[in-house]
Amino acid sequence: MGGGEHHYRVSEWTEGDRPRERLRDRGAGNLHDAELLAILLRVGNRGESSVALAQRLLARYGGLEGLAGVPFSELSAITGMGLAKTAQIQAGLELGRRVSGKMRPFRPEIRSARDVYDILGSRLRDERRESFWALLLDQRHRLQNAVRISEGSLSMTLVHPREAFNPAIRDSAAAVLFVHNHPSGDPEPSSDDWALTQRLRECGELLGIRVLDHVVLGDHAWVSLEERGAFRATKT
Repeated sequence: MGGGEHHYRVSEWTEGDRPRERLRDRGAGNLHDAELLAILLRVGNRGESSVALAQRLLARYGGLEGLAGVPFSELSAITGMGLAKTAQIQAGLELGRRVSGKMRPFRPEIRSARDVYDILGSRLRDERRESFWALLLDQRHRLQNAVRISEGSLSMTLVHPREAFNPAIRDSAAAVLFVHNHPSGDPEPSSDDWALTQRLRECGELLGIRVLDHVVLGDHAWVSLEERGAFRATKT
């Protein structure tokens, strides 16, 4: 084939520039983010190696954390990407998330909002839309399951109490703790967050399921509405 686009494969580089060989010789922990990403990409494009493409992606989105939150449609539309490379990157990042999750205690005890952040903070920090979750707990407040209830726009998540409590009823949870993220990075609760917390607390009382807290997660920060007094309202 002549005159067409040439893909620069890892195998075509000089020995010192090949990330696969560097991984073999030095171990994955000694490779830079761009080198690891280049291994997932496998090939570059005309005039651009896979490492150069990886560096361009990391610079564009501010590193791996930013890249992890890019929607499939946006990433696949970037020059030099496409469906296959985008799928490879997103699959690799998701495997990393799952491995990280499995390294945590299987049923950690939830004692504070910090514990909630340790469980969901790294996952929700990558989200570009609000995502509402329920943490299902046993009588000792140990985590049974974490369930995504709904996903909203950049500014609002629509949550119906029926959907919010369905997983807790189905799994016979003794208590539930609700969590959602603010994609802006600022966890300060909105007036809607306060109103939703009150409604969920009242529904939990009717159902006999204790609502322990509603935690808002931001960028390396969190706010507990229970600590802010949302659960001290007088019962009617």
